[in-house]
Amino acid sequence: MSQTEGDITQLLQEWSAGSEEALARLMPLVYSELHEKARSRVRRERVGHALQPTELVNEVYLRLVKQKRVHWQGRTQFFGIAAILMRRVLVDLARKRQAGKTPPSSLRLSLSEVMPAKNSDSIDILWLDEALTKLQAFDSRQAQIVELRFFVGLSNEEVAEALGISLATVKREWNMAKAWLRRELNKT
Repeated sequence: MSQTEGDITQLLQEWSAGSEEALARLMPLVYSELHEKARSRVRRERVGHALQPTELVNEVYLRLVKQKRVHWQGRTQFFGIAAILMRRVLVDLARKRQAGKTPPSSLRLSLSEVMPAKNSDSIDILWLDEALTKLQAFDSRQAQIVELRFFVGLSNEEVAEALGISLATVKREWNMAKAWLRRELNKT
């Protein structure tokens, strides 16, 4: 474990114990990585979207600080929860756009590293959310793997650490999840 990872783990544990000072010291350590992950996700959106990486990170931050019942264990768990929150922010924005509360244009993200979409390199975030909800009911671990890989960009090794499973299991489940998502995409 690197010094920074150790620092992050220590600060997360102090934050779990109620230290607001630990949160203030934690955010500079994780902000640039969160921002890079957000930039990667926003870059995959459709041209003309309104969301900027900093706005996505800020929304995730606001939701993270509301997490009072989480017993923080380390960097990987933190970024795993950030992935879930990033998904929720993007889905909420897509729903608002679809409802006409913001300029009408579908929020689409590239799933090129997951699968090629029909005649497109992007996929509707609402479809992905619906598909992940179905996958969650079918196989919750595969849904977690997709969230961690897609929304935060964790490597297979980091996913294995976050979920406490072997690297071979992550690779197998990742391939199965991609196949399941392809099948769901072909149904539409």
